[in-house]
Amino acid sequence: MKFTIRGEKIKVTDSIKNYIESKIGKLDKYFDNPENIEAHALIKVKDNNQIIEVTIPVNKLTIRAEEKNKDLYAAIDLVVDKLERQIRKNKTRIKARYKKEEKIDFIFNFEIEEEENINNIVKRKNIEIKPMDEEEAILQMELLGHDFYVFNNLNEECISVLYKRKDGNYGIINTK
Repeated sequence: MKFTIRGEKIKVTDSIKNYIESKIGKLDKYFDNPENIEAHALIKVKDNNQIIEVTIPVNKLTIRAEEKNKDLYAAIDLVVDKLERQIRKNKTRIKARYKKEEKIDFIFNFEIEEEENINNIVKRKNIEIKPMDEEEAILQMELLGHDFYVFNNLNEECISVLYKRKDGNYGIINTK
């Protein structure tokens, strides 16, 4: 696996780089051609926490995880565990979805432990999307106590999803 490691408000030392490469490199066993896959790691510092974001774009999928901890090395261990869990947990979904594809870059001959809970859709909801601006959508979302809100965006003239980010700010996803 190839690596792109960069730091934001932190210097990436050789020991940090080597640790990340050795830990994330353990995921090679899940990929068909790991030498063609590039893992992107971003290390940030916020307050007393060290944050690591890892993104691995694979053929038609993107695997991503983020962890924070006061100790950077502990955060790296946690993010690798999370990535491995994602791959193992979604093995059957990936295999079923892309079985017609010639190549998906995953190796599926690993065993899965008994899955704790399978993510099923347990509720469907129809909503009435009313036209509003972004400020009103933020107010509606806060009043409902949700961390996302779907609305007809007057400013962008499309359907938008407003969401609350981990840093406390807001993000908007617009449809085309």
